[in-house]
Amino acid sequence: MYLSIATTHAPATDLGYLLMKHPERVHETELTFGKAVVLFPEANEARCEAALVLDVDPVGLVRGRGQGEGLLSQYVNDRPYAATSFLSVALNKAFRTAMNGESRERPELAKTKIPLEVRVTPLPGGADMVRAFFEPLGWDVTIEPVAGAGRYVSLTLRGAHRVSDALSHLYVLIPALDADKHYWVGEDEIEKLLAKASGWLGSHPQKEQIAQRYLKRRSSLVKVALARLAPEDVEEADAETPSGGTPKLAPEEALEAPIRLNDVRLDTVHATLKDLSAWRVADLGCGEGKLLQRLAQDRKFSRIYGLDAAARELEKAARRLKLDRAGAPVDRITLLHGALTYRDARWADVDAACLIEVIEHLDAERLPALEAIVFGNAKPRYVVVTTPNVEHNALFPSMAIGAFRHPDHRFEWTRVEFQDWAGRICAAHGYEAEFRGIGADDPVHGPPTQMAVFRR
Repeated sequence: MYLSIATTHAPATDLGYLLMKHPERVHETELTFGKAVVLFPEANEARCEAALVLDVDPVGLVRGRGQGEGLLSQYVNDRPYAATSFLSVALNKAFRTAMNGESRERPELAKTKIPLEVRVTPLPGGADMVRAFFEPLGWDVTIEPVAGAGRYVSLTLRGAHRVSDALSHLYVLIPALDADKHYWVGEDEIEKLLAKASGWLGSHPQKEQIAQRYLKRRSSLVKVALARLAPEDVEEADAETPSGGTPKLAPEEALEAPIRLNDVRLDTVHATLKDLSAWRVADLGCGEGKLLQRLAQDRKFSRIYGLDAAARELEKAARRLKLDRAGAPVDRITLLHGALTYRDARWADVDAACLIEVIEHLDAERLPALEAIVFGNAKPRYVVVTTPNVEHNALFPSMAIGAFRHPDHRFEWTRVEFQDWAGRICAAHGYEAEFRGIGADDPVHGPPTQMAVFRR
């Protein structure tokens, strides 16, 4: 697969400074799936062109991790040959500094729109979709079909853009056109999308489709991404009221409201932290800050962190905690934007970390990363985890058999499954776990919420 970017800006060889690549050299970058080569087929004062050629190892792709259904589909596919997420990854690897809008030698030029011509071939997606994605961004689009391959085209883009913007357009839209990323798409992909597209995707007429395809139609991720791109387009959940004037509740809250389970749960966690004398606390996945509010009202808690991947939820938490008002406990509370599955030294000095109704929102494939960060890297003295007890669901009269309490839940565990998970963590990271129930404890189905208190 081949991508090139050229300019007639005078002197055109400044493109080498913008891309941080010397035009007289061949630049090779090793990737896990092959090799990327950057070279300059043309480099003079009038025109300069940089080409990225990606050589993907088709055999290496299927060594133990084929993504197709059946053996044949692992080998008979377009992954090594068409412009896909492989090219997007290579683009970021080869031109990371340029994509960030940085240039040591030409800092002002990096902020300037210059005439650019971009070519990508072969590109999947079809002519109509390619035009719908690129033309609203100010590109003049030329498409030539690839002979004998109906859904593939050779694409040429022309327009005046900053080099960083052009690269970010390609980084996001190439995998969106393909809609079949070669790697697992999780919460961290939201951060990648927003980092590269926050300046232009929010106003794009095809933003929903682009986000859907970039995030492989993971509806929960798409909803968060779109809310953070254009929060004014999403209704405020805490402002929604039906005709009677009662605030509209989320599905899980509505289900559990008759037994005040959420209040009981948060009160129990608060009391547990006090019993442990854990006065420095991180609420991981803090949402709109209901636990933070309880801790903030108790002066014994000297340092409180709230971490969440959704900036919108942190904004709600800030309003709940009234952090913009005089006398707010800003000296004790810090809201942090970040993912649970990445190391974060900002909250690593706490006595206790809390995961309150969080783990069930993660795909099973993401749990080991969370475990490694919380229990293996940060290693607080205490970790408090709560999660639904799926056995108790049978006692909710409005629940369908086999349904989860919230549409975003990836799983809900029995008491044995939860204890088995906790036991594996204890064995791997040197913790001991104590199990408690929260809410009315049914003799057959157990409590509605199960809690584990880990200590080391």
